[in-house]
Amino acid sequence: MTTAEPHTTTTAEDMVAVCRGLAAAGLSPGSSGNVSVRIPGGFLTTPTGRPLGTLAAADLSVLDRDGRHRAGPPPTKEVPLHLRLYALNRATQAVVHLHSPYAVAAACLEPDDPSSALPPYTPYAVMRLGPAVPLLPYARPGSEHLAALADRLPPGTRACLLANHGSLTRAGSLDTAAQAAVELEESARLHLLLAPRAGVRPLTAEQCAELR
Repeated sequence: MTTAEPHTTTTAEDMVAVCRGLAAAGLSPGSSGNVSVRIPGGFLTTPTGRPLGTLAAADLSVLDRDGRHRAGPPPTKEVPLHLRLYALNRATQAVVHLHSPYAVAAACLEPDDPSSALPPYTPYAVMRLGPAVPLLPYARPGSEHLAALADRLPPGTRACLLANHGSLTRAGSLDTAAQAAVELEESARLHLLLAPRAGVRPLTAEQCAELR
């Protein structure tokens, strides 16, 4: 992931508001999903085992720049995955990983092309998610193996599916990463609605290039 985006500063209160919004939209069932942002000297992450919709600023975990836990409750077990995405692109300021229903369902399907698991049905998907949403192979949640799979993502990837697991978005701001997660869920929903039908017409490569 190498797309350069503007750096922004996110406060704990901003992060809590985004997490609550994702939960209210039904994109983070139970205590699933995790979010992180880059801050001076390290990272803020959501804690392990806590519903995103119930978080307060004091509930967030603080990591140093090497990913070591420095303050707050224990962080999400997906810290290795988040850290790998930040290491791959210094412009990345936020990472959102969700277990939203349609994205999980799409991640359980075997795509015709793993490099583009969700066809670009709408211009909004292309503008927010990029020209392709890859599907990464399955690996145990929270494992170093899963984190290492991020190295397979093509440069510029903004969003992907994790097989049998969920969705992953990254951006130069938390709001942008969260909006991409919402768009990915909608794209997965459209895919599941349209996939069984004959004559489905995604955008062409030329149309996607025009949007980029």
